[in-house]
Amino acid sequence: MDHRVATVTQALSTAIGLPGERMSKVDTAWLRMDSPANLMMIVGVWILRPGLTRAALAERITDRLLGYQRFRQVPREDAAGAAWHDDPGFDLARHLTTHRLKRAKGQSAQAALQARVAELAVTPLDPAHPLWQFELIEQYDGGSALIARIHHCIADGIALISVMMSLVDGGALPPRRARPAKAARAGGLEGAEDWLADTLIRPFGDITARALEVAGGGAAKSLHLMATPQQTLAGTVDQALDMARIAGQLASDVAALALMPDDASTRLKGTPHAVKKVAWCEPIPLDAVKAVGRAFNASVNDVLLSCVAGAIGHYLRGLGDDTQGLEIRAMVPINLRPLEEAWKLGNRFGLVPLLLPIGLTNPVERLYAVRARMNELKGSLQPLLTFGLLSVAGLMIKPAQDALLNLFGRKTTAVMTNVPGPGTKLKVCGSTLEQTMFWVPQSGTVGLGVSVLSYGGGVQFGVIADTALCPEPQAIIDGFAPAFNQLLALTLMLPWGDE
Repeated sequence: MDHRVATVTQALSTAIGLPGERMSKVDTAWLRMDSPANLMMIVGVWILRPGLTRAALAERITDRLLGYQRFRQVPREDAAGAAWHDDPGFDLARHLTTHRLKRAKGQSAQAALQARVAELAVTPLDPAHPLWQFELIEQYDGGSALIARIHHCIADGIALISVMMSLVDGGALPPRRARPAKAARAGGLEGAEDWLADTLIRPFGDITARALEVAGGGAAKSLHLMATPQQTLAGTVDQALDMARIAGQLASDVAALALMPDDASTRLKGTPHAVKKVAWCEPIPLDAVKAVGRAFNASVNDVLLSCVAGAIGHYLRGLGDDTQGLEIRAMVPINLRPLEEAWKLGNRFGLVPLLLPIGLTNPVERLYAVRARMNELKGSLQPLLTFGLLSVAGLMIKPAQDALLNLFGRKTTAVMTNVPGPGTKLKVCGSTLEQTMFWVPQSGTVGLGVSVLSYGGGVQFGVIADTALCPEPQAIIDGFAPAFNQLLALTLMLPWGDE
């Protein structure tokens, strides 16, 4: 059905009082998680050259994005939780706006864009209409910039990346995503469809694979058997062993979450004040990152996370803080859905707590420490447990939900995302997507967000911070390249032999 006809039909349904689609408990929790200091919006930036016109973008959004019904619906809370209702007054002009950057004397174009992103990151979306907005800056540094804000209750980052890929040239709406790869390439998408198929759901390798296996595989049977032990004797030996193994892992992970101490006290922890700044750096060549990983028998993620730890530690020491022996905890989202279901939207992810050794100044020692921590997390069921906690939070009244989720705020300094993107640059309405960045929201009293995104042969680091806790996140960003260059220099000094 044409989406214009669908809009009229849905408007009539709303007018005659038909009930809306119930929102999942996890999505309800995200809907109610907004606070004055932290709005639950995923914020992204696209930089395109040559420039993109509003008319071209509006046509692409109408043809592609609005095929997702959720982008024409508004969530409304009720006694039972919340439900999605069609917006009878939907108007694209409300959700696609334009803006002209105003640059202060001596301010670079990038600094002006960063200031605008920070301003929008603390500007609430209109709750009377669908909770998303795109702002197009038609003239930016020889091209255009697109700032996207989408409330987390609509979908998690993995699903929204799939959505945003529908906007690129050759992208497809969900019903057509199942077509053969050859047909997709013929449609012009090439690198994007292969990337979605091969790497999107594996940002953390074995952790994600393990979580997906448990979420949909044999562990589900084991959990059922644990709830109905009288059936165990009738089961096979393999089932019993599987149940015991999963039970042991669950007990260990429940204890780890329950006994997790409050995070280290640094100037990055405290009470955020709802004023934010964002910063990002020029991409680091992905091939160089891979070479460093091979040299030290570490994964690409190990290398990148060690750079994050190095940059944060360098920032704190630069302010005179003693970081010796310090570790800070970052919560890392882990996908829990099969890739083919990403277009269904909603939130299907868990979290794992990752300790970053910011007190280690030796780059190799820091890399090996990160590698050891990542290995400890492999096989963890904590993503499933935190997903369950979010589901429970969605059942509670808001004060009780806030109290539950604030426990994580005390135990966490940062939220960090690490997502691999397509290896070749994509196009949008004929313009090349040169750079892409995004940040997931920080909840409660967490005031620091770090994003790592590979795209087009480079790795992009980005930081969003509350200025009460980190007045100049650019100072953290400026530490990423030096942290990596230390590892690269050591790599070049190793005996590589014929290879």
